[in-house]
Amino acid sequence: MAQKKLLRFEAIKSFSNVLQYPEGIAGKWNNFFKNNNPITIELACGRGEYTVGLAKMFAEKNFIGIDLKGNRIYTGAKKCIEEKLINAAFLRIQIDKIDYYFIKNEVKEIWITFPDPQLRTSKAKKRLTHPKFLRLYQQILIDGGLIHLKTDSPDLYAFTLLVIEMYNLQMHENSSDVYAQTEIKEALKIKTHYEKLDIAQSKRIHYLCFSLPAKPLTDIDEVLQQRLKLNESAVD
Repeated sequence: MAQKKLLRFEAIKSFSNVLQYPEGIAGKWNNFFKNNNPITIELACGRGEYTVGLAKMFAEKNFIGIDLKGNRIYTGAKKCIEEKLINAAFLRIQIDKIDYYFIKNEVKEIWITFPDPQLRTSKAKKRLTHPKFLRLYQQILIDGGLIHLKTDSPDLYAFTLLVIEMYNLQMHENSSDVYAQTEIKEALKIKTHYEKLDIAQSKRIHYLCFSLPAKPLTDIDEVLQQRLKLNESAVD
């Protein structure tokens, strides 16, 4: 397994659709894609199922899968090369440095698909829908840009609902059980490797679509943390 990872890390060095810690790319993604089409990013993309799937659905848009693990990125990047998907790319970076690689108004939408829910309250700040990260997204999204969360974790779903409520974010869609809906949007039918595993064993897929205000988020992060601790105590 270790040897396989090493081979994949070496392989992506030659992939034209993979950028690893690129310098000076912020504000220049239109040059990379050779068009001015809107950009959607997938955070913690893993094997890139959503990046690939969305790129197939929307040829008039550009998609960038972002993850730190190059051996996972390899799978999606190789598929894009094989299928000649020129509107998809992969960026290997730490997500908490995302504002270094994009400028304001460069990203139209963000997908967060089956991220680590970081279940311990002490690790709440590592959740990709924590206000700490939302403030980073504000620095790269267009005003009113959409954020999509798809998860099998009821805890991350509930946490994100709490954040949306406390920080007065604009909710656009809320589904506690995606596949129970009569009509399912095509984009939500894409299944990732982790969705198929059903790690949370919830047997439900949750989906939220919301947007951030133009002004900076109110700094009530300590109040949020206290709410989480109280909720945790109530469960115990």
